[in-house]
Amino acid sequence: MSSDDIWILGISMTKFGKHPDLDKVDLAAQATLAALADGGVTMRDIGVVAAGTLMGMGEPIGQMVQKQVGQTGVPVYNVTNACATGATALRTVIMAIKAGEADMGLAVGVEKLAGAGLLAGGSRKEAGDTWQPRGRYGAVAPVDGRIGTEIMPGVFAQIGMEYGHRHGGTSFELFARISEKNHAHSTLNPLAAYTKRLTLAEIMDDVMIAYPNTRPMCSANCDGAAAAVLVSGAKLRTLSIEQQRRAVKVAASVLTSDPWEEGCQVLPNVNTLTRNAATQAYEQAGLGPEDLDLVELHDCFATAELVHYDNLMLCEQGGAVDFFESGAPWRDGRLPVNVSGGLQSKGHPIAATGIANVWEVCHHLRGEAGDRQIADAKVGLAHVIGLGSACGVHILERAAA
Repeated sequence: MSSDDIWILGISMTKFGKHPDLDKVDLAAQATLAALADGGVTMRDIGVVAAGTLMGMGEPIGQMVQKQVGQTGVPVYNVTNACATGATALRTVIMAIKAGEADMGLAVGVEKLAGAGLLAGGSRKEAGDTWQPRGRYGAVAPVDGRIGTEIMPGVFAQIGMEYGHRHGGTSFELFARISEKNHAHSTLNPLAAYTKRLTLAEIMDDVMIAYPNTRPMCSANCDGAAAAVLVSGAKLRTLSIEQQRRAVKVAASVLTSDPWEEGCQVLPNVNTLTRNAATQAYEQAGLGPEDLDLVELHDCFATAELVHYDNLMLCEQGGAVDFFESGAPWRDGRLPVNVSGGLQSKGHPIAATGIANVWEVCHHLRGEAGDRQIADAKVGLAHVIGLGSACGVHILERAAA
């Protein structure tokens, strides 16, 4: 292993769901202590901490967690980056280790969202039929009720419908079948918020949130935390053979935001920054989508999963429907996607999700995923995206030791 390599030494997530008796600090501390134990280290070994939470922005969540698990005086970075918050915390630690400021670090993300309902609203439409440009956004008018919506279920419904309009083959039933896959996968994940298999009819007949996404086709707001311990290659060589054997290599870590495009000044575009992130990640890792054994992608809605097949280049451009119809993304398919159950059933405690997706991939690469194990998995990709927008992609490799 190169001394420049970064490795995940320990990683953990709490069970996602409702935790009425635990606050955010309790959940983050639980994930932190479990990640440290998983890596065989303690807080005394940690040289840098990056912690994220979205609800309650401005809280020094990293310092609050330290007070519960151990204060050692190391630098703490508190990060907030929409749904990419957890991935950003990971990337912050990776950058600190690469810069030589620490040889081991901790990333943690946590959220309390059970019962939160719809999380985001768009801009309020002004009264009257005439809009006057003013304020921070200048010539950009609020879109709700005019040309579309800025509310997340609507945004991702629009994105899925646009993909179908451009490339064909989509239908209400197709998107529901994507959700059917993820709910089936979740039955093998004991840490998922929901572990009940749903029939296609149950999914299609449920409450419509934003066509074509019904309630089971939307990510589940819940409580949860995830944490990871990262280490440099040089430091890893000083640890035990067992620690080296279970370590997972971070072959690529990429974070992108929107490039300037005229269209995305008005409506969010989750496609370009994801495709850019995937392109950079494959180049950084020296790998391609054909090398992947599994993918955990940001299926905040069933429509989002379809477009990200294309954005992550798991299929040829425009070929996401054919990719799904081939059976490839099922657990027993050619390239399993969201074996954890995805955000729709594993759950989406926002700041924890980016690390939780990495947790799932790591467990398959270690051969520790239990009944849902992808046989002989060597390479996996974890993806997360937050409107605003931010996209994180991590490519992970199984240790050679």
